[in-house]
Amino acid sequence: MEDINFIDYVKICCRSGSGGPGSTHFLRTKETSKGGPDGGDGGLGGSVILRGNKNLWTLLHLKYKKHVKAENGQAGTGNLKTGADGKNIVLDVPLGTVARDVETGNVDFEILEEGETQVLVPGGKGGLGNCHFKTSTRQAPRYAQPGISGIESWKVLELKILADVGLVGKPNAGKSTFLSVVTAAKPKIADYPFTTLKPNLGIVPYRDYKSFIIADIPGIIDGAHKGRGLGHRFMKHIERNALLLFMISADSKDINNEYKMLVSELKEYNKEILIKRRVLAITKSDLLDDELRTDIEAELDLDVPYIFISSLSSIGLLQLKDLLWKELNDEDE
Repeated sequence: MEDINFIDYVKICCRSGSGGPGSTHFLRTKETSKGGPDGGDGGLGGSVILRGNKNLWTLLHLKYKKHVKAENGQAGTGNLKTGADGKNIVLDVPLGTVARDVETGNVDFEILEEGETQVLVPGGKGGLGNCHFKTSTRQAPRYAQPGISGIESWKVLELKILADVGLVGKPNAGKSTFLSVVTAAKPKIADYPFTTLKPNLGIVPYRDYKSFIIADIPGIIDGAHKGRGLGHRFMKHIERNALLLFMISADSKDINNEYKMLVSELKEYNKEILIKRRVLAITKSDLLDDELRTDIEAELDLDVPYIFISSLSSIGLLQLKDLLWKELNDEDE
């Protein structure tokens, strides 16, 4: 039950408000019995708006909000008074949220910054009052524009986690243990595959009060890009990471082939992911003696920086932090 609070996909029906109709009013006072047109414009219909909120990490608060409706604009009145605008509906979402149209499948926009606002469904424009239609030959127009109707549209909101470093590895590669040791995060850890059923975030403290964020996602297996395991559901979260930390256990039968399998799965899912910088951590290295470690190093045939670590014994963790920080901040790369 621990993962039910993490929701990274919701589908909602949004309806913006209609614009208010313009007025066909004519000026009438004690002194003027047949004044000219003074009908005001209708107010704008309310819009449905998304706003970035860095304090949110899930779309859970929108899971049961299936219908969102903004207010209609009010009608214009006499004396050139514009009707009141309809109230907007503002939905706070986590940073990294992608809005997509259900019917077309097109991405509308992405929310990436705190306080950033984007209009998901715009409200209708208010109609013009009859004062706008007065001409030299038409002194008393008895018509005005109706407001433009609001829009009803189904939208998908999809969260892609923002982090500096994304952990990539097979189930039981030691990712969750590593995250629990170098951050204050408390992911579930057990000795069986797919212990991690939801992404976990942690902040890694570094030298001189610096820090960076690590994201752990469920393990990747062969065929993950086709949806095997938990592939399709969580591989999208890797797209937002600046650097990929591949984690392979020291007791792997073939580290070279396992690394190439992971790279292949990422490439099949989205080849642009491979543009990101990569680092390899060979985990559980406390199981190795000097001779086995030397043999593994001799067999490695990978064009990627690597380091041997052990989360339980704290072997190589500080050196790995140094390497990650260097890769994250090396402007020459």
